[in-house]
Amino acid sequence: MSMDQKALQRLEDEITADIERGDYDGVNVIVARHGEIALQGTYGYAERDTVRPSQQDDVYRILSMSKAFTNTLAYRALGEGRLALSTRVVDLIPEFLGTDPFRAVRKDRINLAHLLTHRSGMPATPDPGLPAEKFGVLADVIAALGSVDVVNEPGTNLNYAPSINHALMGEMVRRAYGYENFRDLARDLIFTPLGMADTAFGLPGANRDRAVPLKVYVPDDGWLSPEDIECLNRHITEDAEMPWVGATATVNDIFRFAELFCRKGELDGDHLVAPAIIEAATTLQTGTMPNDLYAGIAAQRSWEAPAGNFGLGFSLSGTGTAPNFFGPFTSPRTFGNYGAGSTLFWVDPERDLTFVFLSSGVMDEGDNVARFQKLSTMAVAAAV
Repeated sequence: MSMDQKALQRLEDEITADIERGDYDGVNVIVARHGEIALQGTYGYAERDTVRPSQQDDVYRILSMSKAFTNTLAYRALGEGRLALSTRVVDLIPEFLGTDPFRAVRKDRINLAHLLTHRSGMPATPDPGLPAEKFGVLADVIAALGSVDVVNEPGTNLNYAPSINHALMGEMVRRAYGYENFRDLARDLIFTPLGMADTAFGLPGANRDRAVPLKVYVPDDGWLSPEDIECLNRHITEDAEMPWVGATATVNDIFRFAELFCRKGELDGDHLVAPAIIEAATTLQTGTMPNDLYAGIAAQRSWEAPAGNFGLGFSLSGTGTAPNFFGPFTSPRTFGNYGAGSTLFWVDPERDLTFVFLSSGVMDEGDNVARFQKLSTMAVAAAV
């Protein structure tokens, strides 16, 4: 497997030190190479306030890592001819235009490629047209988005979209497949085939006792307040359908999912996702465009501004020395997804190296970037 055991021990020691300092509360981590697990560790607390220890089968609310599953549904729809990158949102969701023709300008230009690359021009807000207590009904979210205006010309601006893009994408794939419920579509096309028995959109009742509560350590005057995230403890219910933020999963299930892409979409001799689509999804599609959200975080910390580095849905490592989640020493085609202040997985295809990290205790996003830059570098340093 060619992994430096001393380097892996240093990674474990660093995670433990972070937790003891109070940077975050607990972790489940997997580092694997060539499909074989080199390190699987469980550290700290699922809930520090109650001294509940982390367990390997903890179920995490994975926040924006949920978008990876919605992206994968789009990959399947693309490969099966149900959608194209040029398919416009209004081709499947005509009510997205709204009822005021003067406010519909540019909405008819937004297509699936724009959604996957965060270039739709829609507002970069965590609220998809409704207050948080109404997030869980996807039909209501879609109805509300008819009255939300475009703020940038589609295709011209890269701004990471916490909610709207993937709410629309989730509804597009649901309609493309003719499913009554988005969560059932994800179960049937991704989770069941991959054996991800503890993963769902929403929090199944059977998993409630293992669920890790969202506890947020960010300033009240930050981009997101603690309540903006902690409210999801209440709103990610068994029936909730939030294609952008509402999935729950274990570390082992996320590893299964990541390994699908290591294997170029192959599962038991068949291809769940077409290799050609994975190739495009893990190829830079956004040129040198900055990501407005993370450029802003970099400016606050006097960091070099990173390029946006998006493929089709996947965030990419890219080149250069600007701080990012994957660190500067992963290969440029390293790809993955992350959730606010808490979760990350990436795959380095050049080294055939996989890193999965699910944590309790949601960090400030700038602190989170710094943490993952450090830990990702330590993980890739173990590959010899």
